[in-house]
Amino acid sequence: MTSTDTPENLNSPAATDFSHPAVLDGAPVMLALHQTALGGPEVLQLTELPRPAPGPGEILVAVHAAGLNPTDFKHRALSIFLPPPPLTLGWDVSGTVVETGFGVTLFKPGDEVFGMLPYPYGAGSHAEYVTGPSRAFVAKPAGIDHVQAAALPLAALTAWQAFVETADLRPGQRVLIHAAAGGVGHLAVQIAKERGAYVTGTASAPHHDFLRELGADACIDYRSEDFTDTEERYDVVLDTLGGANATRSVGVLTPGGVLVSLLPGAEDTLAAAKKAQVRAVTLLVEHDQAGMRAVAELVQRGRLRAHVSGTFPLAEGSRAHVLAETGRTKGKLVITVR
Repeated sequence: MTSTDTPENLNSPAATDFSHPAVLDGAPVMLALHQTALGGPEVLQLTELPRPAPGPGEILVAVHAAGLNPTDFKHRALSIFLPPPPLTLGWDVSGTVVETGFGVTLFKPGDEVFGMLPYPYGAGSHAEYVTGPSRAFVAKPAGIDHVQAAALPLAALTAWQAFVETADLRPGQRVLIHAAAGGVGHLAVQIAKERGAYVTGTASAPHHDFLRELGADACIDYRSEDFTDTEERYDVVLDTLGGANATRSVGVLTPGGVLVSLLPGAEDTLAAAKKAQVRAVTLLVEHDQAGMRAVAELVQRGRLRAHVSGTFPLAEGSRAHVLAETGRTKGKLVITVR
């Protein structure tokens, strides 16, 4: 939709005309899910802001859809990596190139792209338009729509960087994925299977059929089973929970195994890892065109697909945050813009 559209006139002919944005005092403007204070979902307001312009090496993208990740609602409530508000969140994006900055050779206006804005400082995709480095994006696979594409970048890149680039996961190795039905987890299951691993995932019992459909070889019900109370040992553990869970995960690794945590572990995690002769690292996802190309290639071959459990229009983005914070969402939530 264009910046003049409201929830009442989204079906107007102008809704798909990216080249004629609304103007305010002679400058183009857009709508964004914006906040001027930290707090709960109620701080998110649909706000008219100046439309960004691409700098050198950047592209301006008309956002069709933008994924929602736990880091979004955490940054909404706390100043973690980003400076205090005002700010517009969102790192996942799928849309259409509107304008290219100086020096961009990979894309031209009209190209459909998807990618992850530089994490953590490049947030801003929960808006009608966003700018980002051209090499944070790749061409959107023709076989999926913008909603599916928007659900992939941050979570899929996280799993790819954890298994392929950090742990060097190889065929026949055994993997444990915590919260395997979640945003990162369900994509990690698919990527680990594509790498030829034997995959075990933790999730509540109602999600076990879902994990098996994704290719998981075994499931652990974290509500009734203790993942450490077994003789099973793993070459790689992907810990999406942090804290004490990371330390406990050290105990189920084989000597020489790798624990990849997405959140800081307890203070004794590194000591426990050293004693067990395993490697323990904390991963912060980075924008990476080579990784995005790998993700797109898996999508093209039908080996990777995001499960989208719900979509919310930009004006109702706060409702998406409410649902996301329950921690019970299967797969991903996506904010739709066009």
